[in-house]
Amino acid sequence: MHAIELLEDSLLKIGLTLNSKQIEQFIKYYDMLIEKNKVMNLTAITEFEEVINKHFVDSLSIIKVYKTMEEKKVLDMGTGAGFPGIPLKIAFPSLNITLLDSLNKRVNFLNDVVSELDLKNIQAIHGRAEDFGKDINFRGQYDLCVSRAVAKLSTLSEYCLPYVKINGYFISYKSGNIEEELEESKRAIKVLGGEIDLVDRFNLPGTDMERSFIVIKKILTTPKIYPRSAGKPTKEPIK
Repeated sequence: MHAIELLEDSLLKIGLTLNSKQIEQFIKYYDMLIEKNKVMNLTAITEFEEVINKHFVDSLSIIKVYKTMEEKKVLDMGTGAGFPGIPLKIAFPSLNITLLDSLNKRVNFLNDVVSELDLKNIQAIHGRAEDFGKDINFRGQYDLCVSRAVAKLSTLSEYCLPYVKINGYFISYKSGNIEEELEESKRAIKVLGGEIDLVDRFNLPGTDMERSFIVIKKILTTPKIYPRSAGKPTKEPIK
């Protein structure tokens, strides 16, 4: 199957139809990802079909649980190679997106992608969640915070919830088996001003991968002491 058809077919499985410019942007993003991956570690997944399913479609599957994507202010925490933030920006151009990552080399790559794809209202920032979470320009400023980062939900919640507005959402992308992690995170989520709104488990279309979305609504202001200083949310999760 031709690359364009393969991408269009895969996106249709989650109910998305994109125009030719958006399809071209995805293919160009793939090409840049693979080229840069030769000199720095961005992804272990490099086959076109796998990248479509396990990165692009996975990133965009959030529309299952968050329906109103237009004109929202979104933070992608620990974005890495740009997932889910860049696929979301391509598919929903009216989003205003901040990509935050702690590795400057990745941020440089993301800036190249943003420039090459001519994406507007998106910024890639180098820094730690703990630092920007105390900055008034970022704290409590986002309608939605998303993260595919690999960390326990209690730790991720401490990183992400301070950035979210009251009545906004933090949505964590997780693998299928999250029962124990979910249970362990409940107190942290409450302390940080959130409540679990929805847990959605599904199989990623075109794969046998089990995935979950943990949808957390921000109902109260996060206490000022959070996020704690660098390393603490990981080493000493809220219990």
